[in-house]
Amino acid sequence: MSEIKDVDLWESGETKINWVIAHMPILNSIKVEFEVEKPLAGVKIALSVHLEAKTAYLCKVLAAGGAEMYVTGSNVLSTQDDVAAALVHAGLNVFAWHAASPEEYWHHLSCVLETCPNIIVDDGGDLVHLMHTKYIDLIPNVYGGCEETTTGVLRLIEMAHAGTLKFPMVLVNNADCKHLFDNRYGTGQSVWDGINRTTNLIVAGKTVVVAGYGWCGKGVAMRAKGQGASVIVTEVDPIKAMESVMDGFRVMTMDEAAPLGDMFITVTSCCQVVCERHFLAMKEGAICCNAGHFDVEVSMKDLNRIAVSHFEARKDIEGYKLPNGRTVYVLGEGKLVNLACGDGHPAEIMDMSFGIQALCVRYIARNKGKLPDTVLNVPSEIDLDVAYRKLAAWGLKIDELTQEQHEYLG
Repeated sequence: MSEIKDVDLWESGETKINWVIAHMPILNSIKVEFEVEKPLAGVKIALSVHLEAKTAYLCKVLAAGGAEMYVTGSNVLSTQDDVAAALVHAGLNVFAWHAASPEEYWHHLSCVLETCPNIIVDDGGDLVHLMHTKYIDLIPNVYGGCEETTTGVLRLIEMAHAGTLKFPMVLVNNADCKHLFDNRYGTGQSVWDGINRTTNLIVAGKTVVVAGYGWCGKGVAMRAKGQGASVIVTEVDPIKAMESVMDGFRVMTMDEAAPLGDMFITVTSCCQVVCERHFLAMKEGAICCNAGHFDVEVSMKDLNRIAVSHFEARKDIEGYKLPNGRTVYVLGEGKLVNLACGDGHPAEIMDMSFGIQALCVRYIARNKGKLPDTVLNVPSEIDLDVAYRKLAAWGLKIDELTQEQHEYLG
């Protein structure tokens, strides 16, 4: 039971998966445990995460634990058809293809939910949203779920505060082994991988505007500085703005930054961060891209409305001619630039994030019916488990507190 582009592409996808397996020791160790324990036997999992090789390996690890997997993507441009084919060839159920229309995307989400899943693994919150609006009758079957990214966490917290969340959701993104590394080092590197390979332009000497100085923004700004760019940060949080100043960056409003920037990267999880007045103030040839979850941070709606024409300037680069005669460029249709224009986070980074995911899925299965219907932090023992596995993979050991030290620290 699958809907994919072409199952005959599986060999190429398997090659990609085998490459990341060789660089994901945490998931490898969890897979060995899952194969013996079968903690997910009889459990149906609906998963919506960027469908590329690293996600595919997470799916295979969960399947090794006995789970019945129903898989789709969380972004139409990040789905890789050969990877989807490899999962189907391995016996998993996949509903996704690259560049799906909005209607096809929501259809694929519906396909995984119509299987009546017990656990949901979400990235951005669309599966949970759909379950709470279209498939309310299936909610009693859900033990709980996990959320991968900041945008989804914000949506879940809003639901929890409103009292509308009907099953427990573990905030994987908030785990230390996730956001401190995935959001900072993973996003920092993969965003620039996507920009550099797509534009083939130098970063040194350019002015880069980073909108948002959360963990993702910190990583993007740090890597821009490392490549020789002059970095401007825009923020709405005064504490984060102060932090970015002390990290050596200029801080100003987007209105002030718009005429100065050569490259604009949004990392906010908000909408209308770069909008009509900013586009019209930009210099000729300015490049815009988004590293938040949805394509609303760089307002494509505004840009399409005001542009007098647009054209494909290069693969994954669209040029927009403005009424003032200047042209601005957008990468990856304003969707996640590190996945729309690249392969996403490095395997070693996602090894930690997906290690957290796999162990949290097991935690939910083990605690079926015992968890409250609200947002939950990742248990500290899972966070520490992944950290120790990572250190072991590096061949490193750390000190342990003596009993006397424990007592001294209280």
